[in-house]
Amino acid sequence: METAQSRTEATPGPFTAFARFVLCGGGVGLASSFAVSALASWIPWVCANALVTVVSTLLATELHARFTFGAGGRATWRQHAQSAGSAAAAYAVTCAAILNLHQLVASPGVVLDQAVYLSASALTGVARFAVLRLVVFARNRTRTPATTHTTEPHASATIGTTELCYAA
Repeated sequence: METAQSRTEATPGPFTAFARFVLCGGGVGLASSFAVSALASWIPWVCANALVTVVSTLLATELHARFTFGAGGRATWRQHAQSAGSAAAAYAVTCAAILNLHQLVASPGVVLDQAVYLSASALTGVARFAVLRLVVFARNRTRTPATTHTTEPHASATIGTTELCYAA
């Protein structure tokens, strides 16, 4: 049986979690960029991006739950839903970036499409990392109660059966 201490030890620090996030999310994102390009030759780009975003978000959320943030198991439906919210924002940013590119450049080509898509994905990835670490998977960390430390000495006086405490 796993103890709270061993779960805490298994929870990676922010730098390790970010490296794992880049590895998992970046790998899925890179594969997604190729999938979007391939699908976009058969269906409209926006639809291809939506389909790939859904599939890649499900896959990446599972990888992040199991590996990146040390949740130790499968992602819950709630975590999938919260992750989907951040993915929806990333989807909007990548769509806007590609649509703006196509407004600015008549025929940008696959390489420029990939560069813009991956750049937009990288920027939204950093924001997604923060959301996933601080909100979505934060519940899986063992939380220690906050303790209050004061540097001021305290004095107390007893009046009858009531004790009064005050800072000196």
